[in-house]
Amino acid sequence: MDPLTGSPRLRSDSMSSSASQGSRSKVLLRQRLAQLLTCIEDLSSDDEASEEVSRSLDEAFQLCGSYIPTDAFRLHMVTWNVATAEPPEDVSSLLQLDVQPPTDLYVIGLQEVSSSPVRFISDLLMEDSWSHVFMDTLAPRGFIKVTSVRMQGLLLLVFAKQVHLPYIRDIQTTYTRTGIFGYWGNKGGVSVRFSFYGHMVCFLNCHLAAHMNYALQRVDEFEYILEAQDFDISESPHVLDHKVVFCLGDLNFRIADHGLHFLRSSINSGRLNLLWSKDQLLMMKKNEAFLQEFEEGPLNFKPTYKFDRNSDTYDTSSPKTWFGFNGKKRKPAWTDRILWRIKPKDLPSEDDEKASTSTTDGQDEYPIMVTQDKYTSDMSYGVSDHKPVIATFSLELRKCFDTPMVHISPVGVWSGDQDAVLTYTVQEDFMSSTWDWIGLYKVGFKSASDYETFVWVRENELPETNEVIQISVDKDEIPLLGGQYVLGYYSTNMGSIIGLSSNFQILESKRAVMEGLVPEIINGINK
Repeated sequence: MDPLTGSPRLRSDSMSSSASQGSRSKVLLRQRLAQLLTCIEDLSSDDEASEEVSRSLDEAFQLCGSYIPTDAFRLHMVTWNVATAEPPEDVSSLLQLDVQPPTDLYVIGLQEVSSSPVRFISDLLMEDSWSHVFMDTLAPRGFIKVTSVRMQGLLLLVFAKQVHLPYIRDIQTTYTRTGIFGYWGNKGGVSVRFSFYGHMVCFLNCHLAAHMNYALQRVDEFEYILEAQDFDISESPHVLDHKVVFCLGDLNFRIADHGLHFLRSSINSGRLNLLWSKDQLLMMKKNEAFLQEFEEGPLNFKPTYKFDRNSDTYDTSSPKTWFGFNGKKRKPAWTDRILWRIKPKDLPSEDDEKASTSTTDGQDEYPIMVTQDKYTSDMSYGVSDHKPVIATFSLELRKCFDTPMVHISPVGVWSGDQDAVLTYTVQEDFMSSTWDWIGLYKVGFKSASDYETFVWVRENELPETNEVIQISVDKDEIPLLGGQYVLGYYSTNMGSIIGLSSNFQILESKRAVMEGLVPEIINGINK
């Protein structure tokens, strides 16, 4: 049960994408047991019966046991329409930094980030203010920005604990425009996909058409985005090919039929369940097969739109229309949502069952289970007319691998007084490039580009597997003041850091004293 809402935790796995899918696995198990009973009745020989019983039991237990992953990771997701506002100074509550168990991945989807022409161009040259506040908050906690993607006001950010970086591979991003006949990026979707310990996952941040009467258009836009986006990955070229898909954003679905008074009365009295039957997204799921594949936790939090800014009060404005008449107040609605989908697994055919019940399908051998632990909003933030929505998940999975592709290590003592040496070894064959590089990062770095210095890998020819390569780093490139650092191998083709050294100490250089960067200390006294 969720300790905040009293709601049961929602769980799904890579063998089933919904309650109906989960029941299918039970049907298969019953079929195996029915076969077992038939064998016992039909066979006359005790030896033959014993052999058939043993085989059928093994198959049944394999069917049950294949659903048990071995490692668990905590995913924290946020969606927020920020309505062109600047970020608040403190986002700690939004990120729940001190929660236990600690978070492994942060995924943050924003809509309506300020994108005026001048602002958008400046954000292309430098990180936008929202990215800055999240990076500045998470970097001291050991989280690195894995990647980001932006289309006009849509922004999607992914952060990971440093220890996970070598196991996040094949990062790709893309976007799809749907606003203003598909030519302007004020509406649409941006996505990030990658392999997490060998499991293909995709995160999609959407902003769909607004207003009460456009529910069907929102469904069409969502379906179009899912179909239009593709990736240069043979295993999962489309969004729905990924083992797990998370969709978050301002989906803009409204609460139909009910009047403003009834809406506010139900919200104020805490009877949110009276509104669920008229939520457009829940209504549309009844008729749209592709929506039925997506799961969502119960809406046990107040509608997150529309509020007066810097308050907990729903819209009290009376905006003027073009003709000077007073417009209507916006009705509260759950516009901001977080959904997820486990790739469905087809039931085996009769021929498959007769041949063998064991399988080499990666989904069977390496299952993943998704459990939603929390689905709520944070009412403490008022910079926008939307409130942010938060969802946390437990990803239980069996790792497809647990060794980094590249092993890196500093050699000897490092300081700015002498050239330094590092070694790296390719431990697993991959599509390396002479454009790959090794960066020197100060512990607490923010992203792969936040290096102190870097060196190119061997230029003339690519290394063989298990070949130890030694590279020299010029002393003039080494920080004079020293501190705790880490080396990271960046793969250009994979778009990620695929190898990290252990943290190591760079000693303070004598040149730092000579150049007056630090005071000279003699007998414990600063000179």
